[in-house]
Formats: sequence, structure tokens, C-alpha cells
Amino acid sequence: MTDATIPTPPPPSLPLMARVFFWIGVLSFGGGLSAWIHRQVVQQYGWLEKEDVLAGIALAQVLPGANVTNLCVYVGYRIRGTAGAATSLVALLAGPTVVCVLIAMGYHLLQDYPVLQACVDGVAAAAVGLNLSLGIIGAQRVMPRIAPTLAMIATFLAVGVFEWPLVPVVLVIAPLSVAAVWPRGTRHA
Repeated sequence: MTDATIPTPPPPSLPLMARVFFWIGVLSFGGGLSAWIHRQVVQQYGWLEKEDVLAGIALAQVLPGANVTNLCVYVGYRIRGTAGAATSLVALLAGPTVVCVLIAMGYHLLQDYPVLQACVDGVAAAAVGLNLSLGIIGAQRVMPRIAPTLAMIATFLAVGVFEWPLVPVVLVIAPLSVAAVWPRGTRHA
């Protein structure tokens, strides 16, 4: 049987997408949402390929707005079109909105307890670890190619080490990175 004759599985139902994105939103405290979305959509359910989600992450970061909501709309749209984009976005935001309102109502009562600060520190460390994991996945994708690797290192040094403003750095490095790979006919910058 050739690849052309293998039927593609039907896309997931909207209620399943809503459930997955709802729990991503509820369980992803302190950041790390992009990594969690990648894990669920690529590794857990196989709804998209790794390259598709990494392209979505790149696109989400250059668009205005919150990166994770941009990524959520991109992923939902790729999976189920406009209905998938709307479903995934609403589901992702519904749980955290309720949780944030409840926490805000009770935070002032608990803010002086050291255990609360320890919990917040632990959640923040886990979020950093998730983001680092996703950064490594993205870096492995570009490492075999010189121009994207140099762009990645230059961006890291400019923003992370020298603390230059992100927008001017991206406005300079992104076009240079695209121009460097354009003549080779490479699909991904």
C-alpha cells in the first residue's frame, strides 16, 4: 500500500479539542504553555507534525498579542479550521480565567504564608524547564544549518546577554536570516 492510498484519520472532534485545550490552560501555571501545547498536539494526540507546531510558535511570536493565544489559534485552525481556532482559544482561556479570579479573591488572605511563596517559586521553575525544553527542540531543528544557527545565537546574545530591546533586534536579525537561506531554496528559515 502506498502513502497515497492510506486514508488520513478524521480530525478530532471539537469537544475533544475543547477538553484538551481546557486542561492545557488549567494545568499550565506560570508559563510553559507553548511547550505543553506542543506535547499534547504532537506527541500525545498526533494531530500535527512537530514542524507545523514549531512554525506556529515562530509565527505566534512575531504577531502582536500573547504568544500562546496566537499559537492556540494557529494550531486550532490547522486542525479544524475556524471552528477549531475558536474552540481551542475559548477552551484554553476559560479555565485560567476562573482560576485567576478565584485566586485574586483569596490571595490577600494567604500572601504572608511562606508555603504560598514556595509554591509560586516551584511553579515558576517548572515553567522555565518547559520553555527550556521547547527551546532545545527548536534549536535542534536549526542546528544543522549555519545561517539559522547564527541568527539564533545572535538573537540570544543581543536580547538575553546584552539586554538590547527585542523589537529592533528581531527587525534586524530576522530579515538577515531569511535572506541568508533564501538563495538555497530552503523551506524553513
